[in-house]
Amino acid sequence: MKFLVWLLALFAAAVAVALAAHNDGYVVMVYAPHRVTMSFNFFVAGLIAVFAAGYWLVRLVSTAVYLPQFVRAFRAERAQGKGRTAMQEALSAYFEGRYAAAEKAAVRAMELGEKSGLHSIIAARAANELREFERRDAYLDEAQGKTVGEETMRLLAKAEFNLEQKQPQSALNALKQLSVYGVNKHSGALSLELKAQQQARNWDAVLDLVNQLEKRNAISAPMASQMRQQAWLEKLRKCANDFEMLRGVWKSMPAEFKRRNRIAAEAARQFKQLGECAMARQLVTESLNAEWDSELVALYGDCLEGSVIAQIDQAERWLKVHHDDAGLLLALGKLCLHQELWGKAKNYLDASISLHPCREAYIALAQLAEKLHKPDEALKQIQLANKLV
Repeated sequence: MKFLVWLLALFAAAVAVALAAHNDGYVVMVYAPHRVTMSFNFFVAGLIAVFAAGYWLVRLVSTAVYLPQFVRAFRAERAQGKGRTAMQEALSAYFEGRYAAAEKAAVRAMELGEKSGLHSIIAARAANELREFERRDAYLDEAQGKTVGEETMRLLAKAEFNLEQKQPQSALNALKQLSVYGVNKHSGALSLELKAQQQARNWDAVLDLVNQLEKRNAISAPMASQMRQQAWLEKLRKCANDFEMLRGVWKSMPAEFKRRNRIAAEAARQFKQLGECAMARQLVTESLNAEWDSELVALYGDCLEGSVIAQIDQAERWLKVHHDDAGLLLALGKLCLHQELWGKAKNYLDASISLHPCREAYIALAQLAEKLHKPDEALKQIQLANKLV
């Protein structure tokens, strides 16, 4: 199509030249007392030449006037291009683990006039990896007050740095500022907040954040379950010497966690320390009936209050199923010792040691020897116990 247009233009020019060659017209210009006469063709050619000369003169003047601005724009564009190149080098070096090179490249990008806060944040992250905390904080200060997205990156980086240095409250303060900038917390920010709350030991907040992250599919169900279990364990441990608090935590705990052996064991220990042996015994019994655990059953022998005949009967029923469980045999030995069933106590404790020697079993045998007025035997059992420390 373009070739056809040029061909038509060429034919038109040829026709115009042919017509002009046979044009006998002339132009007369009079400015008394002067008079100038020229051919029409020469006059038209002169007009075209004057127009062309004027056009190029205007272009030349315009270029001369705008030349400084053009030079400045050219230099700025060239610097910006170098800045982008330096930024790419900084990103590549950072993700390759060359943190010193990443910091230098990011600083060079800033010196070339790059205004993006991303350069400062990359420099800060690189300095943090190099353990240059003063430079890191200075870079973060340079990134402050940029766009909302850059401020979000700065605050998230600051929160990460605070968590690395075990400063959870500072991390939480940084994350709290996200709402000031109108940014809803995304999964990454919530994950950082979860770590901060765990470090700060705010377990109610941990449970809430785990729920939010699980709804967003940001953590797997097994991981969420493990985090909830740890939170409830820590909540139980905070109830030492406070029965009302302990009872409140246990009452508010979901049933699925009450049946878990680790939680049941911790709750039983707490209730036992507060003198609530009946409650501790009930928790251990319910948990073991739901799921057997050798470590938990050993606690069953620590719930000693008054007559324990019913406990011995329950433990012996379990023994019919778990006859080779050292923890159950140890618990039975302790219960029989408390009930002054000396012969059964010794048999159970010896059987437990034969399966799995442990310090508690030897100490129980030493106590039994003392009850039977056998000091030499008691000393021997204590020595065996001390060897297992």
